[in-house]
Amino acid sequence: MSPSSSSWGLAIAHHTGFTYDGYATSSYNEARMTPLSGGTQDVRSTQIIVSPSVAVYRYVDYFGTVVNAFDVQQPHERLQVTATSSVDSSAAPLDAPLSWEEVRDPTVTDRFSEYLFATSRTRLALDEPEELQRLTNGLDLHESVEAISAYVRERVRYVPGATTVQATAEESWARGEGVCQDIAHITIGLLRQVGVPARYVSGYLYPSAAHAVGESVAGQSHAWLEYFAGEWTGSDPTNGTRETERHIIVARGRDYDDVAPLKGIYEGPAATGLGVVVEMTRTR
Repeated sequence: MSPSSSSWGLAIAHHTGFTYDGYATSSYNEARMTPLSGGTQDVRSTQIIVSPSVAVYRYVDYFGTVVNAFDVQQPHERLQVTATSSVDSSAAPLDAPLSWEEVRDPTVTDRFSEYLFATSRTRLALDEPEELQRLTNGLDLHESVEAISAYVRERVRYVPGATTVQATAEESWARGEGVCQDIAHITIGLLRQVGVPARYVSGYLYPSAAHAVGESVAGQSHAWLEYFAGEWTGSDPTNGTRETERHIIVARGRDYDDVAPLKGIYEGPAATGLGVVVEMTRTR
């Protein structure tokens, strides 16, 4: 992507990790914290810093996400990971969608079958499944995604801290509240039920266009979705918007389990997450 008058430059610093009740003797970890280049994004620079300092091996996983893998083979009370990136970002144009007949054609359903089946995270049985047919009746693919997203927002309130990363669509639907991860899982599950290939997206959201260029602000680790309408199209069901230049894509997958920012195994006492701190600065 070449810079244009409608593109943004964003600098991002993402801090996370674990602290242990004592010393972990060893750990193996995978970090999915590097923004992706391609389409609406151009990653100018990126770096991962791990403490304790260790070698980091980088590869691209099955879903096209950049993974930084590393193991710590020395006793450590704390594991810290900081990812810094500089990204140019723009909003994608909204093209005319496939017809319902085209999106349900075997050439599409076979190609994207893994994004059409329910996972343990996205499975959801509605009390009135015919409601989905009513919602999408007479609407094209883009309009149907908007209608289903609005339906989810009406029934699941966004409440920070309402659920944990282990939550499923069924659990947050029953509670009637959740976070962006939950709203994305539910919406993806319902889109798959009506035959729309949909995948989970994790990344960062710059909070507001009102902030000045050069001003550092608290960003958000965020989750939204992409659906296939002839091209993969980004939609943020939590905020009721299309994917914009404020959305920075880091990872894609079937659900959260494919995109967790930092996960691994270790030998040692109980661990507690350090939380997540994201700092974002608009550079252009």
